[in-house]
Amino acid sequence: MTTAPTLTAAERSRPLARAVTDALQPRNVLLAGMTGIGWAAAGHWSGLLWGLLGALCAGIVPAGYIEWERGRGRWGDRHVVDRTKRAPIFLVILGSVGTGALLMLAGHAPTGILLAMLGLWVMTIGLLAINTVWKISVDAAVASAVVALLAAVHSPWWLLGYAMTAAVCWTRVALGYHTPGQVLAGSALGAATTLVYLPW
Repeated sequence: MTTAPTLTAAERSRPLARAVTDALQPRNVLLAGMTGIGWAAAGHWSGLLWGLLGALCAGIVPAGYIEWERGRGRWGDRHVVDRTKRAPIFLVILGSVGTGALLMLAGHAPTGILLAMLGLWVMTIGLLAINTVWKISVDAAVASAVVALLAAVHSPWWLLGYAMTAAVCWTRVALGYHTPGQVLAGSALGAATTLVYLPW
């Protein structure tokens, strides 16, 4: 009679970590967060449309590009664990977010959502630069940036959303995609997006 192997705590937590990291992937976090930022920036429902545009450019277009490359067999999954293959993703994000910001500028979007797009664009430059020498967590950066930006344009109470950011960071480490240092660095870079709101 054989006994079933005993799973470690880390192995037992993997299904939960997988479910959480998929639910809180950048595309989904940006879709929820940017619409909230747009609403707060405009002060009424029309801001939702600007937020949806921001989510399209910052989250949905890049996610679509990743899926397209997956279909071509270039990457195994959305996580693109090999950092040397990530540069094209960052370039697509820069182009997409930049285009969205220009459309917002032309359409006289509220300043708050425009600054959020600028913050995400600058953050992506930072991710690209760091990625050339060291792997940094994009998921953690996005989860942190969205919470920080919501707090900046809406209410400091949104900082409680860092519980979500912490959950994202945990999943990335638990699944072996990143080290604690890499998720902390991503979170710090995401939080730095709010510097665009400071009076210079």
